[in-house]
Amino acid sequence: STHSLMFETAMRGLILRWILYALALWITSWIIQGIEVTNPLSLLIASLVLGILNAVIRPIVLLLTLPLTILTLGLFIFVINAFLLLLTSSVVSGFEVHGFGSAFVGAIILSIVSWALNALVNDSGKMEILRIRF
Repeated sequence: STHSLMFETAMRGLILRWILYALALWITSWIIQGIEVTNPLSLLIASLVLGILNAVIRPIVLLLTLPLTILTLGLFIFVINAFLLLLTSSVVSGFEVHGFGSAFVGAIILSIVSWALNALVNDSGKMEILRIRF
């Protein structure tokens, strides 16, 4: 039926984005010395926990800190993202973030890498290759 096909497509897109976010987190840990992932399972769990925190807690914190975010021209969002990385580190065994500095730089790198990887996925969860013609 159409409903189950839509659900299947949505789930495929969700799983693909989760894997891409885990890949972005792994790349970030490879770049930043103060972020360590000990095994693939910890990476998957950390990316899942961080995704849930970003979906549930981040909007509330963004709303509560809106004046500060406006005052800093949006840069305070990286502070929020750093705290979410630290929170994930405290919850997930095998995923370590050593200090606020590592979390802050890691949040910036994670945002860039995650954005770049997600740019390759369309709304239906399929990989897209962008072609630029001149």
